[in-house]
Amino acid sequence: QVQLVESGGGSVQAGGSLRLSCAASGDIRSRKSMAWFRQVPGKEREGVAGIRTSDGATFYAASVKGRFTISQDNAKNTVYLQMNSLKVEDTAVYYCAASEGPSSWFAPSPYQYTYWGQGTQVTVSS
Repeated sequence: QVQLVESGGGSVQAGGSLRLSCAASGDIRSRKSMAWFRQVPGKEREGVAGIRTSDGATFYAASVKGRFTISQDNAKNTVYLQMNSLKVEDTAVYYCAASEGPSSWFAPSPYQYTYWGQGTQVTVSS
């Protein structure tokens, strides 16, 4: 079992920055891949960034590449999502997720992830 707790969401103006944190606890073997997803009402959950916990390899969706950075602090069992140059269209509920699959970090799909945080709202205004 893995427990994930997100923090760091909020409201910001376009062009601003936010950093999301995801504190993980539980079976480390179940966290071979970690990812951040986002979802807006009426749309499917979208994978925006993934990280392979063994070596820190990362993946970014085209919509956020160059603006978002996923990272991890293994000593704190925490994964971060640094979001810069935020746009109105980045507004969503952001979820942290963990997968036992060692390849799930690449182009993450919600169907590959077993463990989910509660979500944190990010609102970007113009």
